[in-house]
Amino acid sequence: MSQKRDYYEILGVERSASDAELKSAYRKLALQYHPDRNPGNHEEATEKFKEITEAYGVLADADKRAAYDRYGHAGVSGAATQGWPDFSSTVFTDFEDLFGEFFGGVFGRQRGPRSRAQRGADLRYEVEISFEEAAAGLETKIKIPRWETCQECGGRGAKRGSEPALCTVCAGRGQLRHQQGLFTVSRTCPECKGLGQVIREPCPVCQGQGRTRQEKVLGLKIPAGVDDGMRLRVGGEGESGVYGGPNGDLYVVLHVREHPYFEREGGDLYYTIPLSISQAALGTDIKVPTLKGQERLRIPEGTQSGSVFRLRGLGMPRVEEGGRGDLYVKVQVVVPTNLSREQRHLLESLGAATRVENKPMVRQTEGRVKGGYAR
Repeated sequence: MSQKRDYYEILGVERSASDAELKSAYRKLALQYHPDRNPGNHEEATEKFKEITEAYGVLADADKRAAYDRYGHAGVSGAATQGWPDFSSTVFTDFEDLFGEFFGGVFGRQRGPRSRAQRGADLRYEVEISFEEAAAGLETKIKIPRWETCQECGGRGAKRGSEPALCTVCAGRGQLRHQQGLFTVSRTCPECKGLGQVIREPCPVCQGQGRTRQEKVLGLKIPAGVDDGMRLRVGGEGESGVYGGPNGDLYVVLHVREHPYFEREGGDLYYTIPLSISQAALGTDIKVPTLKGQERLRIPEGTQSGSVFRLRGLGMPRVEEGGRGDLYVKVQVVVPTNLSREQRHLLESLGAATRVENKPMVRQTEGRVKGGYAR
């Protein structure tokens, strides 16, 4: 029969205790028996601390707790190792949440000096292009002001031939530790800013920063079909990292100027074109503009104002999906004004021959195109 004490008894909780009650009990006991708080009785406190840590490590894990409730210590014989919980579980997160740096030394997570290397900042650059350039794509050059690695010191910040020195304030640890009552508190060393090193002889070119302000000319390829507000990411072309850190990225934001008559919706294009009464009634062939030049469009006789014609594959290129959108041409029959006497007579004769019954029409929902196009 196992000589181990009951885990619930060790933590001083009922077997029905909630997770919150377990955590609260463990926190209270761990603070009480932590070896650092018991220097006069270190050995006994260490054993006690291990015991309560083992108990909590099992009961804080739902599966292990269920096995323990059913089979006792035999059900979790491999769940704890010599008084310490299985740190592959989420229990270790609880330890850190409960005590932070107080348990840092106990669990091997004590902070050291911060790495000097830091990633460079990402940059944003805005480019304005025409509608036609967005449709065709283009290659251009842009000039980017940014921080770049100092060529004199190679980004180290120290004068050529010298090296950063160990910080004498924190002895290279990057942290200063001092006692406040029962707790040990750490803070970033103000001398080296947590780096553990200081530059005694700074580079005369970059003044110890490891970087200098430069302007870089970059080639930029803008794919066909980009839309207003799109961002292009150029990896590694942001600002240089600090003290050997990686470069940031460059994000190019595109602004596409509006076209005088094309209106865009995704890959599809729309515009409105006028027709005379005779063209609509008799039918005709007209030339319509597209991104690829003029195209012939057949207008059948009896075309009504507001009719829409679809020209497949004559819209914008689709950047992500591939292929091209379509072009939709909406026709609007123009009613003449300021008629001459002869024109009026002709229209009156036409009206008499083509009389229409003036009553509400059935709504048409097919083939509609959004309004608001240039006319």
